[in-house]
Amino acid sequence: MQVLKFGGTSVATAANLQRVAQLVETAAQHTATVVVVSALGGTTDALIEAGRLAAGGSAHYRTQLQRLEDRHLGVVRDLLPISEQSAVLSLVKTHCNELDSICDGIFALGELSDRTLDRLMSFGEILSSRLLAAYLKAQGVAHLWHDSRQLIRTDSRHGFATVDSETTNQQIQAFVAAQPCQIYVVPGFIGSDAQGVTTTLGRGGSDYTAAIFAAALAAERLEIWTDVSGMMTADPRLVTLARPIPRISYQEAMELSHFGAKVLYPPTVQPVRSQGIPLWIKNTFAPRMKAHWLK
Repeated sequence: MQVLKFGGTSVATAANLQRVAQLVETAAQHTATVVVVSALGGTTDALIEAGRLAAGGSAHYRTQLQRLEDRHLGVVRDLLPISEQSAVLSLVKTHCNELDSICDGIFALGELSDRTLDRLMSFGEILSSRLLAAYLKAQGVAHLWHDSRQLIRTDSRHGFATVDSETTNQQIQAFVAAQPCQIYVVPGFIGSDAQGVTTTLGRGGSDYTAAIFAAALAAERLEIWTDVSGMMTADPRLVTLARPIPRISYQEAMELSHFGAKVLYPPTVQPVRSQGIPLWIKNTFAPRMKAHWLK
């Protein structure tokens, strides 16, 4: 078993989703694979902005939501053959209608609670993972999509929920045992509390989702696929001579992430470290580059 996580840039367009599907299909030839998917790049910020506009009494939230809907419908049309589009377009439209209803309620009340914001933000990962699953289906690749909220149990601290590791591990293990498959596709970032209410694991939480699955399943490895070459000596957006660090310890990686390294979400390291699972960071757009193994 291995776990692969793909970030928002990696799934930002139809072409990128196709590339991800190719990588997943190849990886799954060797061992069963869990694929964790982030929202299409920029989607979570757009959802937050829509909620805040609605809470502030601005009807412009409808424009924001329409842009999101148009973007996802456009990806479906670019991603899938015409014969496969109808059901997926309907699925996206259903989710977008639900988003509209939630924001209409926020607008009417003039209030955006943390609980409602979590629900709002959850749509990004649900939609993106559904799109990847739809493309795999269109390509004839056997897989199983499942909602992470049914597997990852958390407390009710909305915005940055704490995971109930024991319950979560039991639920993930039971699910995989009951439904064996070579490829599992799940949305990152989200979970649910004991009442079934949607929670989120914090911004960047898709990395954490992947680590949770890897630890629960005692995976052989966890791979974080992103748009950079791994842990760097400095922020490459600020330092032109920043270079990848070939190997790094779990402790050093944890310290770097806590002190601002964006490539890895801080809570990600602990679950895999406790199980001794190798953690690799790979570049989605240059997959032949040497991976960076944290051990």
